[in-house]
Amino acid sequence: MKRVFRLLVAVIMASGVAGCTSLSYYAKSLEGHVEIMAARKNVGRLIRDPATPQALRARLASASAIRRYATDELALPDNSSYRSYVDIGREAVTWAVFAAPQFSLTPRTWCFPVFGCVPYKGYFDRKAAAETADELRREGLDVYGTGITAYSTLGWSSDPLLSTMLGQDDTYLASLVFHELAHQRVYVNGDSAFNEAFAVAVETSGVRKWLRARGDLAGLRRYEADRRRRADFLGLLAKTRDELQQVYQSSRTPEQMAAAKAATIERLRARYRLMRDRRWVGYRGYDAWFKAPINNAKLAATAVYGEQVPTFLRLFDLCSGDYPRFYAAVQRIADLPKPARAKALETAKTCD
Repeated sequence: MKRVFRLLVAVIMASGVAGCTSLSYYAKSLEGHVEIMAARKNVGRLIRDPATPQALRARLASASAIRRYATDELALPDNSSYRSYVDIGREAVTWAVFAAPQFSLTPRTWCFPVFGCVPYKGYFDRKAAAETADELRREGLDVYGTGITAYSTLGWSSDPLLSTMLGQDDTYLASLVFHELAHQRVYVNGDSAFNEAFAVAVETSGVRKWLRARGDLAGLRRYEADRRRRADFLGLLAKTRDELQQVYQSSRTPEQMAAAKAATIERLRARYRLMRDRRWVGYRGYDAWFKAPINNAKLAATAVYGEQVPTFLRLFDLCSGDYPRFYAAVQRIADLPKPARAKALETAKTCD
């Protein structure tokens, strides 16, 4: 706990030169994080405690097994992260705000000491996130806000399991634990697309391996079906982003550009409905995403988590599914200058 406090105080002091607004933001972030850390309870003790509700004990037992699997089979960090639990009593642990210009898919970034620049700003308080979103809209930016179920301090603190992480089945929980621990294995300051795609690749390969080890073939089939639908979804968005790039690079007037943008987004919705009803045979898991407003910020946010995943999974295969070799290969690429990283991933012929 003292280590966390020292780290975050150092971050606050380093950010003080940016002005009172930044200082206030970091102070509130510190308060939110420390509140969660102070409420941690050891998972093992909760499982053994007869006063712990049976349903929670069962979920924590699964989480404990998943945590051991992450270290033993996926070579993820063996530390105190995800060995404690906190019931945070709300639907999200943080809220992230993304923003992008009206006629650009390049997201606004915010830079922080220690963690580098990222294309979002996170808040432990939903009202504060909404206020920032309103400020950004008044600047004329497209804005997208979303709740987050888990977050990582990159190993600087003992990140706990959160009640928000237990809202779905064990496959979802495993994906979160593997993903967040992957951030502790390799992380590049200022390259969110690289970091998130790497973590999703570890999550994906890890969940597949975990389900096979459990002999859960039905669960594996469901997971693979979910991954295929996710790939279809990301493919639709990539096509739309390409079309919007052409709109934004054209010589249209702002009024014409706005009309073309709206038409492109409506085509995206129509394509989704067609794919849902024909290819997915009526699966409606993405309906809420498409019913909500769609803008540049939302499209840019989704791109961060998806575009480079196939190249990382290809590299994993080149490493014969050997996690330590894979991590070493990823770290070598991570050490390259940013413009060279994506190319190195795409053109890799061997693991070593």
